[in-house]
Amino acid sequence: MAITADLLRGHTDTIILRQLMNGDSYGYSINRVIQQITQGEYELKEATLYTAFRRLEQNGFIVSYWGDENTGARRRYYHITSAGRAYYENLLSDWEYSLSIIEQLIR
Repeated sequence: MAITADLLRGHTDTIILRQLMNGDSYGYSINRVIQQITQGEYELKEATLYTAFRRLEQNGFIVSYWGDENTGARRRYYHITSAGRAYYENLLSDWEYSLSIIEQLIR
């Protein structure tokens, strides 16, 4: 059973920030980790991923920089800021609260 996009809509920022809590990374790698964690059940569409990166960067939650790969295309890496860490904690708290409400409503 695949996870529908509707189920996770609105949590893209939380998912991305969680991955960046593990260290700096780039879009393709983040999406690959998401696919691995969900055993192929979920992935972010490229447009969704990069729109979220722009939004998070504009709000000061992440910063980007170009990697210095010697071979292949240069990659834009993303780094979570201290404001991004605080924002992630707030999003996680909101998620946990929402989950408890949903549990009450559907169980």
